[in-house]
Order: sequence, then structure tokens, then C-alpha cells
Amino acid sequence: MKAVVLNTEGFSITDTVRPVPTDEQVLVRVRACGLNRADLGVIAGGKHGAQGGAGTVPGLEWAGEVVEVGAKARGLKVGDRVMCSGSGGYAEYAVSDWGRTMELPSANMSFEQAVTLPIAVLTMHNALVTVGGLRAGETILIQGASSGVGLMAMQIAKAMGAKTVIGTSSNPARRAQLKNHGADIVLDNSDPQWPQHALDATQGQGVDLIIDQLSGSFANQNMQACKILGRIVNVGRLAGRFAEFDFDLHALKRITYTGVTFRTRSVDEVRDITSRAIADLGVHLKSGKLALPIDSSFKFEKIADAFARMRANQHFGKIVVTMD
Repeated sequence: MKAVVLNTEGFSITDTVRPVPTDEQVLVRVRACGLNRADLGVIAGGKHGAQGGAGTVPGLEWAGEVVEVGAKARGLKVGDRVMCSGSGGYAEYAVSDWGRTMELPSANMSFEQAVTLPIAVLTMHNALVTVGGLRAGETILIQGASSGVGLMAMQIAKAMGAKTVIGTSSNPARRAQLKNHGADIVLDNSDPQWPQHALDATQGQGVDLIIDQLSGSFANQNMQACKILGRIVNVGRLAGRFAEFDFDLHALKRITYTGVTFRTRSVDEVRDITSRAIADLGVHLKSGKLALPIDSSFKFEKIADAFARMRANQHFGKIVVTMD
């Protein structure tokens, strides 16, 4: 099969052995795959969980048809149209654990649209609901809201009953689109006064729950915007892994600050995350209430151009690669 294979100079599209599913996996004929920022680090020679290193196939999410089902895989059959997350997705065939393989929400959903969903839905339902403890009527702030997962986070927050959703972005063109994807209030997080604006929007009380994709120098500003006994869930570190941290402010506001990642979770934990997300959001996925815009679509042989598009950081929504 054709696949993106990592090498010492980056990657190449080459022939490699088709994967064989274990008893608890399914083999999927990949029709579309979605790009994620972690891919850029992997193809540059870094590691992301199990992904990375010469000879491996990257790719965190894909969609296609089931062609083989392991003996212990549950609820799936050959021919099912599915969307998956895991590793090895940039290939004509990929394997996925049955517990993180989801049937397409509707019969008329394309593989290109489906592949925008797995990472965004699972990451942000977990961050907002399972870890963040979102409750109906709360104010939620999504830090870095113009990314694909950020756009999905705002939509999930509204679907789960948030009273007010605040989205942030430093890019004016992207900010202008956030209200079309769930934001009630939009803030420019390059403005040093944005935490005060968040406080003003909450009558001085502060935000109940912040989903932070940036970290770095935003850590203290997030705490300034947070209410007493508020929660911050750290999902990403696009603004840096290291920065000063005001421990006194953290203590004064008695903030619950939690970091999340899929990289250290067990198979059973990820299965639970998947089942919870589908239970809460399945009806909204089926209706199309939860959906991401596709920024651009590239043929598999042009995947280098897709990576370049992501590296340029000018996209809005998901970048998709198709196999046909």
C-alpha cells in the first residue's frame, strides 16, 4: 500500500506493508485523513506519543470503510463507514482500536467532512465535560478558538448548555468568523487588556471554565480572567511550554488547573472518552449542529502541500487529504 513513511530527511510517499489488525482492532480502507498540528513536529523529527521515528507512518485521524474486523472487536462489521483516531492514518489502510472507531453520524456525510471530527470531538468533549465539569448556565472561554478543535469546543459548550461562550484569537480575520461557530463574545488575546474584558463580560465575577490551547505567557492572564473556584483545563501549548506562573494568584482564586493529553492514556480510558462523547453529542453530530469548516482539500500525492498550508498558519478550519 502507499503511505507517508518518516525518514531522516522528513518523509516520503512509498510502498509499505499493509497493517494487520489485532483481535481488538479493525482495518480501514482510508478515504480521507485530517491534518493536526502535532503532525508538523513529527515530520520534523519529533515525537508525539507513539508516533515518530524513521520507518513509521504518521497520521492521527482518518475516515473510510471497514475491510477487516478483529475477533474481539465490538459493534463493527465489514463495510461500515467509520471515522477513527489513533496512529498510522496517512496511508491507504490503517488499523484502529474498536473502541475509538465511530460510525459516521449520518448516511449522507462525506468522508471529507467526517475526518474533521474525531480529534476535535473527543479532545474537547473530554476537556470541557469530563475533565472541566461544564455545567449548564456557565461562562466558558476558549483560548485559541480559531483552530479546528477550538471551533468545535465552542460548539460543544453551547450544545451542553453553556450560557455564554467567549472565543479568543489574535487574528482579526479569524475573530470575525468566531460568532458563526458558537462564540457569543469575541476577544483579541493580543490585547493585554483582554482579561479585564472577560471580567467585564461576567460582571466582574470571572469565567467559570477556561480551555487553554496556548499556555506560555497566557497562563497568568488566564488566571486573571478566571473566577474564584474556577477551572482551567490545559489542552495545548502553542504559545510555549514554559513561562512564569503566579502561584499566589492561583492560590487566591483557588483555581483548579488540570492538564490533559491522550498520549499517556490507556486503551480503556480512550474507549471511555469515546463512548461518553458519542452518548452526549451523537444527536448533535447526526443533525449537523456540530461541524467544522474545511479550509482546503489536497490529494494524497500532494500531502506535502497540505503540510505547507498548515505550516503557513493561514488556514481556518480543517485541512483534509483525500485518497481518491
